[in-house]
Amino acid sequence: MEALLQLDHDGLAEELESAHRELFNLRFQASTSQLTDISELKKARRQIARIKTLIRTRELEEEGNVGISIEE
Repeated sequence: MEALLQLDHDGLAEELESAHRELFNLRFQASTSQLTDISELKKARRQIARIKTLIRTRELEEEGNVGISIEE
């Protein structure tokens, strides 16, 4: 999570694309019974959610519509 906080919008977009690719590959492996650790799917989905949350929070901060800050 710390590494994600350091990224700018373009970096987060790249990470999001990478996470989507990873999730696709994991789903493919699961469907062909090659995936041994099913929890990897859950981890990938959560990573995507974290990235999307950071992107949306930053958008709201730029608009001035959020009362909290993600950086502590």
